[in-house]
Amino acid sequence: MNFKEELAEKTGEVEKILAKYRPIPEGYQSKVLEAMDYAVTAGGKRLRPLLMSESAALFGESAKGLSCFMAAIEFIHTYSLIHDDLPALDNDDYRRGRKTTHVVYGEDIAVIAGDGLLNYAFETAFRAFDAAVTIDDYQQIECALQILGRKAGVYGMIGGQCADLLAEKPEAVLNEKTLLFIHENKTAALIQAAMTIGAVLAGADEGAVLQVEKCAGNIGVAFQIQDDILDVTSSLEVLGKPTGSDEKNHKLTYVTMHGLEESKRQVKELSEEAVTILQSFSRRNLFLENLVQQLIYREK
Repeated sequence: MNFKEELAEKTGEVEKILAKYRPIPEGYQSKVLEAMDYAVTAGGKRLRPLLMSESAALFGESAKGLSCFMAAIEFIHTYSLIHDDLPALDNDDYRRGRKTTHVVYGEDIAVIAGDGLLNYAFETAFRAFDAAVTIDDYQQIECALQILGRKAGVYGMIGGQCADLLAEKPEAVLNEKTLLFIHENKTAALIQAAMTIGAVLAGADEGAVLQVEKCAGNIGVAFQIQDDILDVTSSLEVLGKPTGSDEKNHKLTYVTMHGLEESKRQVKELSEEAVTILQSFSRRNLFLENLVQQLIYREK
């Protein structure tokens, strides 16, 4: 089985997990549940749950409650996309090749659909305790919940989103430090959550978890720089969402600050260091190493 076939098979397994946990439209709240489900089923690379499961595979054959966290992190990622696309933020009409949630359901329902997915993500993650048997299981799940909450919150993704929004203001002072903070938090924090949660649930020791966090930070920053590159070089047909939105919204990006060539060089450096870290563990995961390379150097 080649990488492309293996990726399709593993992505299919993630889709099955999402189908098991995703919200079902019913009752008086059916409209918001329908909007939540619309966003979740829009497709995508399912990068974060894949990284979580493959990071777990680096450290053990068993990880109690892993599927709950895989679903939860994709729900959190999806809620962030719903809100990113809103008129008050990026004001995008397309996501993953189809109309964004606020275009289909209205801005009001889209706002609470995002809120709903964030809360529902933690409901789902807490279900991991149902699989716990030993004290170690309970402690690992508790640690994973702490990681998820912090990396998705004001000291992680939301903090990065705040800095990103403020950087667009006319009075903003834009510099390398600001840009790195945005990338490390808005994008990399949730990737760090995915990979470190996988490692924790599989029983990795503290030193290994820190190494995984460093690796994931590199992946996240490189992923965002590549996203900035694609916003300049790609098209709606290839990318599945409008290009040129960063320039339209006067956004600070690695490309606007350093240019295309330096951006590409930085992507290469960060990705090579990430793969070197992955290769340092006693157990190799060749699929994960290939996945990192494919995702960082993606064209859409």
